[in-house]
Amino acid sequence: MVFRNARIAVFVDGCFWHGCPEHHAPPRTNASYWATKIRGNKSRDEDTTERLRQEGWTVLRFWSHEEPLSVATQIAKVVATTFARVSPSPKGRHNVND
Repeated sequence: MVFRNARIAVFVDGCFWHGCPEHHAPPRTNASYWATKIRGNKSRDEDTTERLRQEGWTVLRFWSHEEPLSVATQIAKVVATTFARVSPSPKGRHNVND
């Protein structure tokens, strides 16, 4: 999810594909292939996060197992804080879909 005007990028990473430290269980079949694949995904995630941050973006990453309301609340707080800091509108409202 991207909030372009606020320069916020949100990622929800799946436990299997991104190597969640709590839930990732390596497959027994073709273990070497999957270990390499998951390491590559994690490396790409780190690179993407770093590149975006270097370009001035705020990067939020969550695991797919996290409680949706909690995640949404955290995202909303960061978006609201960023919009308030950037340019408050005359009525104090912002269109987060911009």
